[in-house]
Amino acid sequence: MPIQQSDVLYTAVATAENGRDGRVATDDGKLDVVVNPPKEMGGSGAGTNPEQLFAAGYSACFQGALAVVARQEGADLSGSTVTAKVGIGKNDDGFGLIVEISADVPNADESTARALVEKAHQVCPYSKATRGNITVTLA
Repeated sequence: MPIQQSDVLYTAVATAENGRDGRVATDDGKLDVVVNPPKEMGGSGAGTNPEQLFAAGYSACFQGALAVVARQEGADLSGSTVTAKVGIGKNDDGFGLIVEISADVPNADESTARALVEKAHQVCPYSKATRGNITVTLA
């Protein structure tokens, strides 16, 4: 169920200049980066790119969701990491994204870790936002 404006606790604001070949910054100045297309897409690769920023945000958000689920389940999440791989490629109407999420949960057996990751995928806001829109696999 979508949230309503009255439910919003925080709003991030970022502004881009010159799209994929320019600069993006947040209104509070905490993020201010040069963005350039990667070399694989004909760019200079000198700066970061939207896919890297999306991967960073998704992995951090997913790690947070994993922590919530682990607390509920009484699982030890210490030392864990989450990696998001975000791919971009051509599709029928331009370009599309694909994501692979992997988590390393060293203090849980494989089946417990897998169950935690699957539960986190159900509650992570990024997973909810992408569900049904792009392919997201759990590795």
